Parts: sequence; structure tokens; C-alpha cells
Amino acid sequence: MTDEQTPTTFEQLGLRPELLATLTSLGYEVPTPIQEKTIPVLIEGRDLIGQAQTGTGKTAAFALPILQQLDAADRSTQALVLAPTRELAMQVAEAFHSYARGLGPISVLPVYGGAPIQLQLRHLERGAQIVVGTPGRLIDHLERGTLKLASVRTVVLDEADEMLRMGFIDDVEMILSKVAAPRQTALFSATMPQPIQRIAARHLLDPVRIEVEHKTMAAPAIEQRFLNVAEPQKLDVLVRILELE
Repeated sequence: MTDEQTPTTFEQLGLRPELLATLTSLGYEVPTPIQEKTIPVLIEGRDLIGQAQTGTGKTAAFALPILQQLDAADRSTQALVLAPTRELAMQVAEAFHSYARGLGPISVLPVYGGAPIQLQLRHLERGAQIVVGTPGRLIDHLERGTLKLASVRTVVLDEADEMLRMGFIDDVEMILSKVAAPRQTALFSATMPQPIQRIAARHLLDPVRIEVEHKTMAAPAIEQRFLNVAEPQKLDVLVRILELE
């Protein structure tokens, strides 16, 4: 896409009326830069490399095109999203649920370690059209034969550089190698270290490259402070600060 006549509304991005109605109900007014540039490319079916940080709106940038193209009548897994942490997997799955409100019963399953695998097994057996998971738990399901990738049309790597940092890169390679072509692949990463560039070169076909600068949301007049505390202490410390301030 050129910078001329850049779409400034979600209607201009080619989204389905049901998705547009949901975005309006959620209070979305205009797309963020990553959404403007990414949504039309993914709807078109192209592979994509998006260099964007957390907070730029990238979840909607890939979730909306996936929902746009989802076959609601087909209960098999059609989209696979890889995330580095359980927190991000849960957050992305919840975003899919929110955006899919007007599309009828869409099945979205987050899978990650540290959660009872039996619940995930039962859900996969019933059918999960969109699976969002951490690489280790996805490999577990693949080895058990409980996650079927034959119908997957779209794969998203979210925060790829974080997956590299956490040592998941070999798992990511294995998962990508098991998703047959033709498929659409989108890779999002705040930075593009060499191993991520190699994955992109091996697994993406003629990708569109999009880079969005992350602008800080903090006002210069606001004083910011932080405390280093252990995880179990966070709530207690936060309550004390609120009481004092």
C-alpha cells in the first residue's frame, strides 16, 4: 500500500459489517497505524512481517483479518497464533472473543503450560477454530496428536523476539514446519534479530514488510516511579501506595 489515500476508518479497510458493528460497540473509532497498514494486507492473503511493539494495536491487526476469513461452519482449527507467555496467550484469546461477538459461536482456545491439560484436550476434541498458545504446550499437543493442523490457513507469530529470548525458537521452527502450504504467515516482532530474520526468510513467502514506530503515551508532566517487588507482594504494596497517596 502507498501512503496516498491511506484508509482512516475501519470501513475503508474492507472488514465485514458484523466486525464493524462490534468495533463500534467496543468504542473503536479509527484504526491505529499498524491496523491501517496490516489489515488490508492480511485480508488480501499476503504474508507479512510487522515490526511493532506492544501497545500499538497489533492484536486487532491480525485478529480481525483472521475472523474476516474464518469459516464458522467448519469446526477444525483454521488459525494458529504463537505467543511467548501464558499471559499474552490469554490476552490474545480474549481479544478474539471480543471481536467475534457478532459472528455467532466461534471457538477460541488458549493453550499454555501450567494449566490442566485435560480441559484443553476436551476442548480440542470438540473443535477449536482458533488456537492461541505458547510453543511448549503446542508441541505437547502435537506430540499427543490432539492438535490437528491440516486445516490451518493462517499462522501468526506474536512477539517473535520474545519467543527467541525465552528459548522457544526451535519449537517455533518445528511448529511452522508442520503447517502445510498453502498457508498465510504473519510475524510480529518489536526487534528483528538475525534468528528472527532467518525464520522469516525460511517460512514466509514474499512478505509485505510494515514498520510502525511506537510512540510513548506518557505525558511529560507526569512523574513516574516504580518499585521492584516480588510477585506475591505486588497487591499488598499497591494497596499501601493507594492508601498513602
